[in-house]
Amino acid sequence: MSGNGRKPFAVLFDLDGTLVDSIGLLVASMEFAFGARTHRPPVDEWVAMIGTPLDAMLANWADGPEDVQALRARYREFQFANHDAMTHAYPGTVETVRALHAAGYPLAVVTSKLEVGARRSLKFVGIEECFTAVVGIDHTERHKPEPEPVWHALSLLGVPAARAVFIGDSTHDMHAGRAAGVVTAAALWGPYDRAQLTTAAPAHWLHEMRDVLPLVTQLAEAAP
Repeated sequence: MSGNGRKPFAVLFDLDGTLVDSIGLLVASMEFAFGARTHRPPVDEWVAMIGTPLDAMLANWADGPEDVQALRARYREFQFANHDAMTHAYPGTVETVRALHAAGYPLAVVTSKLEVGARRSLKFVGIEECFTAVVGIDHTERHKPEPEPVWHALSLLGVPAARAVFIGDSTHDMHAGRAAGVVTAAALWGPYDRAQLTTAAPAHWLHEMRDVLPLVTQLAEAAP
Protein backbone atom coordinates (compact mmCIF):
# COMPACT_ATOMS: atom_id res chain seq x y z
CA MET A 1 0.00 0.00 0.00
CA SER A 2 1.11 3.56 -0.61
CA GLY A 3 -0.10 7.06 -0.14
CA ASN A 4 1.01 10.67 -0.55
CA GLY A 5 3.13 9.70 -3.54
CA ARG A 6 5.23 7.24 -1.57
CA LYS A 7 6.40 3.91 -2.91
CA PRO A 8 4.29 0.87 -1.96
CA PHE A 9 5.22 -1.02 1.19
CA ALA A 10 6.64 -4.44 0.36
CA VAL A 11 6.45 -7.68 2.32
CA LEU A 12 9.23 -10.25 1.87
CA PHE A 13 8.84 -13.78 3.23
CA ASP A 14 11.19 -16.66 3.78
CA LEU A 15 9.69 -19.94 2.57
CA ASP A 16 10.53 -23.09 4.57
CA GLY A 17 9.58 -22.70 8.20
CA THR A 18 7.76 -19.43 7.50
CA LEU A 19 5.15 -19.90 4.77
CA VAL A 20 5.26 -23.68 4.49
CA ASP A 21 5.85 -26.38 7.08
CA SER A 22 8.44 -28.46 5.26
CA ILE A 23 11.07 -28.93 7.96
CA GLY A 24 10.22 -32.61 8.35
CA LEU A 25 10.75 -33.06 4.61
CA LEU A 26 14.13 -31.33 4.71
CA VAL A 27 15.29 -33.49 7.63
CA ALA A 28 14.04 -36.68 5.96
CA SER A 29 15.78 -35.67 2.72
CA MET A 30 19.04 -35.29 4.63
CA GLU A 31 18.63 -38.67 6.29
CA PHE A 32 17.95 -40.31 2.93
CA ALA A 33 20.96 -38.60 1.36
CA PHE A 34 23.37 -39.80 4.04
CA GLY A 35 21.81 -43.25 4.33
CA ALA A 36 23.77 -45.57 6.62
CA ARG A 37 26.81 -43.31 6.94
CA THR A 38 28.11 -42.84 10.45
CA HIS A 39 29.51 -39.38 9.64
CA ARG A 40 26.23 -37.55 9.19
CA PRO A 41 24.52 -34.37 10.42
CA PRO A 42 22.81 -34.45 13.81
CA VAL A 43 19.20 -33.39 13.25
CA ASP A 44 19.45 -30.31 15.48
CA GLU A 45 22.53 -29.08 13.63
CA TRP A 46 20.87 -29.67 10.26
CA VAL A 47 17.74 -27.77 11.29
CA ALA A 48 19.88 -24.90 12.59
CA MET A 49 21.42 -24.50 9.12
CA ILE A 50 18.16 -24.60 7.16
CA GLY A 51 17.91 -21.35 5.24
CA THR A 52 21.54 -21.40 4.10
CA PRO A 53 22.75 -22.93 0.80
CA LEU A 54 22.31 -26.71 0.58
CA ASP A 55 25.78 -27.41 -0.81
CA ALA A 56 27.40 -25.56 2.07
CA MET A 57 25.31 -27.57 4.52
CA LEU A 58 26.22 -30.89 2.91
CA ALA A 59 29.91 -29.97 2.69
CA ASN A 60 30.22 -30.08 6.47
CA TRP A 61 29.81 -33.88 6.37
CA ALA A 62 30.78 -34.74 2.78
CA ASP A 63 34.02 -36.34 1.59
CA GLY A 64 34.93 -33.60 -0.86
CA PRO A 65 33.24 -31.72 -3.71
CA GLU A 66 32.24 -34.80 -5.72
CA ASP A 67 30.58 -36.27 -2.66
CA VAL A 68 28.63 -33.03 -2.20
CA GLN A 69 27.22 -33.51 -5.69
CA ALA A 70 26.25 -37.11 -4.96
CA LEU A 71 24.63 -36.18 -1.65
CA ARG A 72 22.77 -33.30 -3.29
CA ALA A 73 21.40 -35.62 -5.96
CA ARG A 74 20.09 -38.08 -3.35
CA TYR A 75 18.72 -35.26 -1.21
CA ARG A 76 16.76 -33.75 -4.09
CA GLU A 77 15.60 -37.17 -5.28
CA PHE A 78 13.87 -37.73 -1.96
CA GLN A 79 12.72 -34.13 -1.65
CA PHE A 80 11.04 -34.04 -5.05
CA ALA A 81 9.45 -37.48 -4.63
CA ASN A 82 7.95 -36.64 -1.24
CA HIS A 83 7.29 -32.91 -1.62
CA ASP A 84 3.52 -32.99 -1.87
CA ALA A 85 3.03 -35.48 0.96
CA MET A 86 5.32 -33.60 3.36
CA THR A 87 4.67 -29.92 2.53
CA HIS A 88 1.85 -27.96 4.12
CA ALA A 89 0.95 -24.31 4.55
CA TYR A 90 1.09 -23.10 8.13
CA PRO A 91 -2.30 -22.17 9.59
CA GLY A 92 -3.38 -18.78 8.29
CA THR A 93 -0.74 -18.61 5.54
CA VAL A 94 -3.01 -18.82 2.52
CA GLU A 95 -5.56 -16.37 3.92
CA THR A 96 -2.90 -13.89 5.05
CA VAL A 97 -0.92 -13.90 1.81
CA ARG A 98 -4.06 -13.52 -0.27
CA ALA A 99 -5.24 -10.66 1.94
CA LEU A 100 -1.91 -8.86 1.60
CA HIS A 101 -2.00 -9.34 -2.16
CA ALA A 102 -5.59 -8.10 -2.40
CA ALA A 103 -4.67 -5.02 -0.35
CA GLY A 104 -2.00 -4.11 -2.89
CA TYR A 105 1.19 -4.91 -0.99
CA PRO A 106 4.00 -6.08 -3.34
CA LEU A 107 5.09 -9.54 -2.16
CA ALA A 108 8.29 -11.53 -2.63
CA VAL A 109 9.80 -14.76 -1.37
CA VAL A 110 13.50 -14.82 -0.46
CA THR A 111 14.70 -18.40 -0.05
CA SER A 112 17.86 -20.48 -0.22
CA LYS A 113 16.03 -23.00 -2.42
CA LEU A 114 16.22 -22.96 -6.19
CA GLU A 115 13.48 -20.79 -7.63
CA VAL A 116 11.83 -23.75 -9.34
CA GLY A 117 11.56 -25.63 -6.05
CA ALA A 118 10.22 -22.59 -4.24
CA ARG A 119 7.58 -22.01 -6.90
CA ARG A 120 6.53 -25.65 -6.66
CA SER A 121 5.81 -25.19 -2.95
CA LEU A 122 3.98 -21.90 -3.48
CA LYS A 123 1.88 -23.35 -6.28
CA PHE A 124 1.13 -26.49 -4.26
CA VAL A 125 -0.33 -24.52 -1.36
CA GLY A 126 -2.15 -22.14 -3.72
CA ILE A 127 -0.41 -18.78 -3.36
CA GLU A 128 2.19 -18.59 -6.17
CA GLU A 129 0.20 -16.00 -8.11
CA CYS A 130 0.33 -13.61 -5.13
CA PHE A 131 4.10 -13.11 -5.39
CA THR A 132 5.62 -10.62 -7.81
CA ALA A 133 9.11 -12.03 -7.20
CA VAL A 134 10.59 -15.32 -6.02
CA VAL A 135 14.30 -14.98 -5.27
CA GLY A 136 16.07 -18.31 -5.00
CA ILE A 137 19.67 -19.33 -4.49
CA ASP A 138 20.14 -19.22 -8.27
CA HIS A 139 19.56 -15.44 -8.34
CA THR A 140 22.54 -14.12 -6.39
CA GLU A 141 26.19 -15.00 -5.85
CA ARG A 142 25.97 -14.50 -2.09
CA HIS A 143 23.14 -15.83 0.00
CA LYS A 144 21.46 -15.48 3.38
CA PRO A 145 22.61 -14.42 5.94
CA GLU A 146 24.18 -11.92 3.50
CA PRO A 147 21.87 -9.10 2.31
CA GLU A 148 22.16 -9.64 -1.46
CA PRO A 149 19.00 -11.79 -1.88
CA VAL A 150 16.94 -9.22 0.00
CA TRP A 151 18.33 -6.38 -2.11
CA HIS A 152 17.59 -8.36 -5.27
CA ALA A 153 13.98 -8.87 -4.20
CA LEU A 154 13.62 -5.15 -3.48
CA SER A 155 15.02 -4.30 -6.92
CA LEU A 156 12.51 -6.62 -8.59
CA LEU A 157 9.67 -5.02 -6.64
CA GLY A 158 10.96 -1.48 -7.19
CA VAL A 159 10.70 -0.70 -3.48
CA PRO A 160 13.34 0.91 -1.22
CA ALA A 161 14.58 -0.89 1.88
CA ALA A 162 12.97 1.74 4.11
CA ARG A 163 9.55 0.59 2.89
CA ALA A 164 9.85 -3.17 3.33
CA VAL A 165 9.70 -5.87 5.99
CA PHE A 166 11.32 -9.30 5.83
CA ILE A 167 9.46 -12.03 7.72
CA GLY A 168 11.36 -15.22 8.48
CA ASP A 169 11.77 -17.98 11.02
CA SER A 170 15.57 -18.15 11.25
CA THR A 171 18.52 -16.12 12.43
CA HIS A 172 19.76 -16.23 8.81
CA ASP A 173 16.65 -14.33 7.71
CA MET A 174 16.98 -11.75 10.46
CA HIS A 175 20.68 -11.14 9.74
CA ALA A 176 20.00 -10.78 6.00
CA GLY A 177 17.14 -8.38 6.58
CA ARG A 178 19.05 -6.23 9.07
CA ALA A 179 22.07 -6.05 6.77
CA ALA A 180 19.82 -5.06 3.86
CA GLY A 181 18.23 -2.25 5.84
CA VAL A 182 14.66 -3.57 5.95
CA VAL A 183 12.47 -4.06 8.99
CA THR A 184 12.73 -7.60 10.36
CA ALA A 185 9.98 -9.70 11.93
CA ALA A 186 10.62 -13.11 13.45
CA ALA A 187 8.10 -15.91 12.93
CA LEU A 188 7.82 -18.00 16.10
CA TRP A 189 5.90 -20.88 14.49
CA GLY A 190 8.98 -22.31 12.73
CA PRO A 191 11.72 -24.57 14.14
CA TYR A 192 13.59 -21.77 15.93
CA ASP A 193 12.52 -20.69 19.40
CA ARG A 194 12.56 -17.16 20.76
CA ALA A 195 15.85 -17.61 22.60
CA GLN A 196 17.62 -18.63 19.38
CA LEU A 197 16.06 -15.81 17.35
CA THR A 198 16.83 -13.21 19.97
CA THR A 199 20.52 -13.48 19.06
CA ALA A 200 19.66 -11.93 15.66
CA ALA A 201 17.76 -9.01 17.23
CA PRO A 202 14.55 -8.99 15.15
CA ALA A 203 12.64 -5.71 15.27
CA HIS A 204 9.27 -7.43 15.73
CA TRP A 205 7.89 -10.76 16.91
CA LEU A 206 5.07 -12.70 15.27
CA HIS A 207 3.36 -15.47 17.24
CA GLU A 208 1.14 -16.69 14.42
CA MET A 209 0.61 -15.95 10.75
CA ARG A 210 -2.52 -13.95 11.50
CA ASP A 211 -0.32 -11.37 13.26
CA VAL A 212 1.29 -10.44 9.93
CA LEU A 213 -1.43 -8.27 8.38
CA PRO A 214 -1.86 -5.97 11.43
CA LEU A 215 1.91 -5.53 11.68
CA VAL A 216 2.29 -4.76 7.98
CA THR A 217 -0.53 -2.23 8.15
CA GLN A 218 1.16 -0.51 11.08
CA LEU A 219 4.60 -0.51 9.43
CA ALA A 220 3.25 0.78 6.11
CA GLU A 221 1.60 3.75 7.80
CA ALA A 222 4.73 4.63 9.76
CA ALA A 223 7.33 4.11 6.99
CA PRO A 224 8.78 7.15 5.19
